[in-house]
Amino acid sequence: MKVLSKVAGLSLICLSASFAQETNRFTFDLGFGFINPVGSTGNQLNEGWNFNGGVGYNFNQWIGAKLDLGYDRFGISSGTLSNIGVPDGNVGIFTATVDPVVHLTPRGHFDLYVFGGGGLFRQEQTFSQPSSAIVTGYNPFFGFYPTPVPVNQILGQYSVNKPGIDAGMGFAVGTKWHGKLFLEAKYKRMFDGNYHTDYVPVTGGFRW
Repeated sequence: MKVLSKVAGLSLICLSASFAQETNRFTFDLGFGFINPVGSTGNQLNEGWNFNGGVGYNFNQWIGAKLDLGYDRFGISSGTLSNIGVPDGNVGIFTATVDPVVHLTPRGHFDLYVFGGGGLFRQEQTFSQPSSAIVTGYNPFFGFYPTPVPVNQILGQYSVNKPGIDAGMGFAVGTKWHGKLFLEAKYKRMFDGNYHTDYVPVTGGFRW
């Protein structure tokens, strides 16, 4: 229900600005949204957020290709942290993929499209614990003085580069700003030997 409500909210934002569609040769987009780990990955990681940007080229009104850059950030589940023996942690995945795009309704006001491809995935794991640091504060009456501030102490970090794939579907509607609002969902898998990371980002944003 939580996922459906988020998708419905982003859909309403996009559908509220339905204008005529135009096919541009070059496209650029920026978006952000949320992510859900799926399969066995869902037992290890919590929901998170994503930021995405890309540049594309339309060969015609039906077929295009896109270079997609994304950053996906997860929290680590409490059960996993307990098994490892650390109080806090997160996982970040940077992705760079090349995705062919097929527009299913290029002549309509509502541009429905599918895409899929693959590329490089870089996963970074960080484990930390709450701590404090002493910094110098200033008050016009008391002058300079030391004061503690909360920080996260890094206990360990690990990163790895591996191949990955993605596939998904989205739609876009035109706006009066000569661009398009879009909403898309994709499935991503990062391969790491016998282990793989599976998750679904849902992203909304603006495309020029």
